[in-house]
Amino acid sequence: MRLSQIFAGLALGLSLTLGAAGAVVAQAPTAPVAPPVTAEAAPSTNPEYILGPEDVVDIEIVGRPDRSRARIYADGTFQMPLIGKVTAEGMTSRQLAAEIAAKLKAGGYYANPVINVEISSYSSRYVTVLGAVGSPGLVPINRQYRLSEILARVGGVRENAADYVVVRPDKGGEQKYSVKLLATGDSTQDPYVQAGDKIFAPVADVFYISGQVNSPGTFPMTSDMTVRQAIARAGGLGPSGSERRVQITRAGVKTKMDLTAKVQPGDVIVIGERLF
Repeated sequence: MRLSQIFAGLALGLSLTLGAAGAVVAQAPTAPVAPPVTAEAAPSTNPEYILGPEDVVDIEIVGRPDRSRARIYADGTFQMPLIGKVTAEGMTSRQLAAEIAAKLKAGGYYANPVINVEISSYSSRYVTVLGAVGSPGLVPINRQYRLSEILARVGGVRENAADYVVVRPDKGGEQKYSVKLLATGDSTQDPYVQAGDKIFAPVADVFYISGQVNSPGTFPMTSDMTVRQAIARAGGLGPSGSERRVQITRAGVKTKMDLTAKVQPGDVIVIGERLF
């Protein structure tokens, strides 16, 4: 065989191999990239209520006239006729119904019992709401609740409340959330609460303003309030008031401030008269 024929054969084989490889690559599907799962898309809490101590359940054997009610003890159990002690803590109502049915069947009391469990009193899972709200106290949570929903259940924050609330989980550091953004922001500004959370609405810090303003007095502060905003809160400058004659007494020390300065709790602002 001539050398030229050998090279021609090798070239033809190489081109066929590359063409076949190219066809495989072109036909290979591209796997779609799944979007990341965020905490909002998949909340960590179980949507079904988890039973615990002090909850009260009503238990019915379907087809039987009798119905029993039981309060779960501190150890997470309760007593039921025929089968005795039943552990309920950590279960949903459906899981508890299945557990009771299994015990009745195992004891030979029923061949295939159908059990219905309803929760009549939610006591073990709750959040604590304190501070400047309409009705502070313990709020049972029988499902997932956002912070705004809990505040609505206690009557909202009072007029003298700060413009934020503090959430302190049972485990972990506290977080502050803007009351305004709870209503107007997206879901990341309105988190789900967890059983054991403590929610505190502090009373707003105040400042004092007098002199040449339309409504002198004591007013609650908002976050990052400036002197200009404080004057507006007091009804604006009076007819003879001057923006250039602003004096603030802070921690017993008097100083002049411009309108962009930040107000601090306890500041005493005096607006002077303009010079004619």
